[in-house]
Amino acid sequence: MHPLLETYLSFLEVERNLSPRTCSAYVRDIQEFCVFLRQDSGDNTDLAVLLGAVTRAEVRRWLAQLRRRQKKVTVARKVSALRGFYTYISRRQGINSNPFDAVRRPKVESRLPSVMDVDGVYHFLESISGTDWMERRNLAIFELLYSCGLRISELTDIDVPDVDFDTAQVRVLGKGGKERIVPIGAKAVHALRCYMQLRLAVIKKGENAVFVNRYGSRITPRSVQRHMKQLLLRAGMSSASTPHSLRHSFATHLLDNGADLRAIQELLGHVSLSTTQKYTHVSSERMMDEYDRAHPRSRKKSQ
Repeated sequence: MHPLLETYLSFLEVERNLSPRTCSAYVRDIQEFCVFLRQDSGDNTDLAVLLGAVTRAEVRRWLAQLRRRQKKVTVARKVSALRGFYTYISRRQGINSNPFDAVRRPKVESRLPSVMDVDGVYHFLESISGTDWMERRNLAIFELLYSCGLRISELTDIDVPDVDFDTAQVRVLGKGGKERIVPIGAKAVHALRCYMQLRLAVIKKGENAVFVNRYGSRITPRSVQRHMKQLLLRAGMSSASTPHSLRHSFATHLLDNGADLRAIQELLGHVSLSTTQKYTHVSSERMMDEYDRAHPRSRKKSQ
């Protein structure tokens, strides 16, 4: 990695306190832009000189290429990554203008989160009924995801000391390295206890992760996603739901049952309340669907 990118990565990690995954994504976006620039200039030009000579016409040409093969949300992230990077180097490299200042981020469609209904979640969890260690692990994983509303990366990062069975709480590290304590429901505590007893037989020496793969090492988010698809199909359900659907379901079901929006924000680890408020739209839609289904003079029945 070029020294300029190394110092920027350090800035993102230390001063902005971004998560390792976000930092990696931003640096990768910048590296891709540098590869695009070198297509015309060759490999011998110094990177700082190359970046300082970028014109808005080149930025537009890069964006045109991206839009042909990338989703809007991906293009928007790349624009944010490059704009932030140029703001950083303008202070340190003497670059007077930011070629990304006039670039508008693509308007990303606001999508409502995918939510499983309560019966669907119950059916899914109750279908994981085997007694071997891997089945017990899977049940503990998905009970915990739904019980605590965790992001999949938060779940796979949990270490043994993070779980407190006495208080039924788990410590998780969220986005931006923000730590929070989340209560664990009784069903999830029981599933976790059963799994932890069997985990010792397969754990790799020195491994501190709670959830491990068949080799005794920390399980990856991709493996959890794959297991959920397989389990959904085995339960006769649509495989479109994801581990993140359980997080959305957690928030929506709490809201449906009268939980305070601020409390849900804290449990989810959202920095902004506006991020949590999207669940009010989901609940409103569900409420109107119930109204249309049950009321004798509902909107649809009156048409």
